[in-house]
Amino acid sequence: MALVGITTYLERARWGVWDTEAVLLPAGYPRLVREAGGVAVLLPPDAAETAGEAVGRMDAVIVAGGPDVGPEHYGQPRHPRTGPPAPERDTWETAVLRAALDGGTPVLGICRGMQLLNVLHGGTLLQHLPDRVGHDAHAPAPGVFGEHRVTPVPGTLLARVLPGPQTVPTYHHQAVDRLGAGLEAAAHADDGTVEAVEVPGARFALGVQWHPENAADPRLVEALLAAAADRSVRPTN
Repeated sequence: MALVGITTYLERARWGVWDTEAVLLPAGYPRLVREAGGVAVLLPPDAAETAGEAVGRMDAVIVAGGPDVGPEHYGQPRHPRTGPPAPERDTWETAVLRAALDGGTPVLGICRGMQLLNVLHGGTLLQHLPDRVGHDAHAPAPGVFGEHRVTPVPGTLLARVLPGPQTVPTYHHQAVDRLGAGLEAAAHADDGTVEAVEVPGARFALGVQWHPENAADPRLVEALLAAAADRSVRPTN
């Protein structure tokens, strides 16, 4: 079975008698990988120079959701609604994404992971989406997932995996503003928000703004694993 590396949170947490820094990941991520036929491996923040070796041992990579990407990475001052910095994740996950793209490892960015993919390609983010769209439907309340429709762009990888409009679980207050160089918008919400980006011509390099780990649809990760299996095929003499 394919090994799928998933990046993680690095947070202070409490359980049992413990109150300490912990590597965390919502259970929906490994569950989604398992249901798609893979084995999940955690990739907690580490030194950026180790990312190539770590990614090289994976068949595919998922960059998980989480805190806001630091606006210093795309040349903007911090908005009052932008969340606390997560420099360890910013540095590590940028290196993980770069290693996956450089090595041809299939990669799926989820929410923050999609935004970081855009920033890596020189794009920028809207730091508080309601300022642009005038509503809170993308993140209706703290800790509460909403739902809305996304429409894949015809001809994209995403449209082949998810043909037609989809209702998806959503929780984000930031979004793509200027699209990064070499990326293609692959889906939009009804209000025009970019809901997916991909690298045209790559085997599988896709980011989605929504949270498939909170849905019962395994198709995105099944497609990721199919790309990993295709990558593993070696020509014979």
